[in-house]
Amino acid sequence: MDIFIILSSLFAALLVILWSKKTRKYKSVQSVASSYDSWTNDRLLENLWGEHIHLGFYEQRRLKKDFRKAKIDFVHELIKWSGLNQLPPGSRILDIGCGIGGSARILAENYGFDVVGISISQEQIKRANQLTLNKSNCRFEVMDALNLQIEKGSFDGVWSVEAGAHILDKQKFADEMLRVLRPGGVLAVADWNKKDTHFDSLNIFEKIIMNQLLTQWTHPDFSSIEGFKNNLLNSPYCGTSVETSDWTRYTIQSWNESIFEGFRRPEAIFRLGLGSFLKAFREIPTIILMRWAFSNGLMKFGVFKSRG
Repeated sequence: MDIFIILSSLFAALLVILWSKKTRKYKSVQSVASSYDSWTNDRLLENLWGEHIHLGFYEQRRLKKDFRKAKIDFVHELIKWSGLNQLPPGSRILDIGCGIGGSARILAENYGFDVVGISISQEQIKRANQLTLNKSNCRFEVMDALNLQIEKGSFDGVWSVEAGAHILDKQKFADEMLRVLRPGGVLAVADWNKKDTHFDSLNIFEKIIMNQLLTQWTHPDFSSIEGFKNNLLNSPYCGTSVETSDWTRYTIQSWNESIFEGFRRPEAIFRLGLGSFLKAFREIPTIILMRWAFSNGLMKFGVFKSRG
């Protein structure tokens, strides 16, 4: 099985290199914004995966579960694990990298929080507001996570899922999240992380794979779980403690499911036209590479929690 995965991954890497003449390499904050503007406007991800772009949660491997439900379950599991559910209704929560508002709406509707979602993508914020309608306890703004226009200690909770991989300065990202968190507030973060290379450097094959994972989806770099934990601990705004966990085993099935959804819901792709079919097909090699990276320890899914 490992040989098959390696060969299929090499083939996938070759496909990406040869076929994708134009990569989506990180160049600046604006390149991230442009990528998400495009992904939001073509409606492909929304039609195929629903209102949550992040991975899903599976209690056990090969568990049969609707992919969209798994994504919703992930939100509730992270809320419970982080302790956000212990905050009283009416608590102010900042969702950094809110996408089109899926998590923010759950935080507001299911837990009674007053939620502000931010994204660098104007189109994501526009779509999030459209989907949220007139719910006064959930609103969205365009804002850079490295330059939060928010006063210190303004929020009872800070939430961020799969946003840090798009951010170049991980230390400043950690600093800004903790700066706006009130003393005793709850931080809940989940992200894609690379293996710790301090004691185990990347081999040539892993470097090829890592390069594709970075350049195809506008990532400047991935931090390790240990590295980002240190970013949080080294912040001048860090509170009492930082705890982490590796949720790779709970989320890895999502990579397969993200491809299978195209076969389960083909109408979600074809009703958008031939162009969307080609766009969806283009993503398959990178998804396969991600699946290989997470299954072989090159990548890990880290979750982080802290008290302000």
